[in-house]
Amino acid sequence: MSTYQPKPKDHFTFGLWTLQNRGRDPFGVEVRDVFPPVEIVRTLSELGAYGVNFHDNDLVPIEASLQERDRIVAEFKQALADYKMKVPMVTVNLFTDPVFRDGAFTSNRRQVRQYAVNKAMTAIDLGAELGAEVFVLWGGREGTEVDASKDPRQALQHYAEGVNYLCEYVRNQGYDIKVALEAKPNEPRGDLYLPTTGAMLAFIETLAHPEMVGVNPEVAHEQMSGLNMYHQVAQALYAGKLFHIDLNDQKFSRFDQDLRFGSENLKAAFFLVKLLEDAHYTGMRHFDAHAYRTEDGAGVQAFARGCMRTYLILQDKVRRFNADAEIQGLLRTIHAEQGEGTLEFSHDSLKTLRNLAFDRVAEGARGHGYEQLDQLTVEVLMGVR
Repeated sequence: MSTYQPKPKDHFTFGLWTLQNRGRDPFGVEVRDVFPPVEIVRTLSELGAYGVNFHDNDLVPIEASLQERDRIVAEFKQALADYKMKVPMVTVNLFTDPVFRDGAFTSNRRQVRQYAVNKAMTAIDLGAELGAEVFVLWGGREGTEVDASKDPRQALQHYAEGVNYLCEYVRNQGYDIKVALEAKPNEPRGDLYLPTTGAMLAFIETLAHPEMVGVNPEVAHEQMSGLNMYHQVAQALYAGKLFHIDLNDQKFSRFDQDLRFGSENLKAAFFLVKLLEDAHYTGMRHFDAHAYRTEDGAGVQAFARGCMRTYLILQDKVRRFNADAEIQGLLRTIHAEQGEGTLEFSHDSLKTLRNLAFDRVAEGARGHGYEQLDQLTVEVLMGVR
């Protein structure tokens, strides 16, 4: 339907790496041709996306000379201007090159840690040059297979030192850039430090500039370990720390699949979209996913179109849910005795609680109507309401 046609105002973005993915996996070589960055910008613009994000080396090869770097960036800038595309976020690859085999910010080798911070600063410079407002940091190799190899307390100290240095660098350069930390439980390491969004939120409070640092939750990363992305994002919103978000999908307990958004867990995707829309989230809806290995170039475009279209369809389902008289009536009944105000300690509130008239047995026997509510939700998703 034409009503589900993406437009730039929807703030949909993709990483260069998502369309550049050539279908390689641990058991098979690449199955698709290289998709050049300039062509990706054109394709995403034609599909209705708002912008494109990238790791530093998605755009500029790690061994490129300064002259090559300037030529590549100039061509990319021109493509952005030609197709009216933005670069809202940039990130850094601290996991592919062999130098990071034992981590970047948490490497046992000091010079590796220093190189990693310098590489991240260079990525931030590139992001600032292209107008990025968020720098995402995913510690893809920050972890271990052999726990005896590192004291995790010292590793976290090194991690904090790296993030603190980047924040000071951003301040020193006068960049209007925030830092978003991305969690993942494992892969490519056996165990990764700071494996969940909640762990990242706690870590942020130990940093020198916590006001500059937030989180970038990813659907697949939370669902890999059986967590509920809806709840993780709610916690980030509650803390005022949702600086960016990665949308994709994932089967529980599998390798990091980065599936097309909404392709596996429609109810979970629905509640995530509902949370973002009801919270009036103003950031990007970024898709960190890739097409199935079975696909050719046309399939890659179908994948990108599908991510955006599914979000818009679920956005419409959210409007239907919020306007459904029966659902809203049931919710009013469920929340009827929620009450006003907050629970704050005082002599009056203490007296009220100590003298509370409460029938524990009667309350314990009450039904809550959640079966009906869940069924109505399913019916909205199935298109019969």
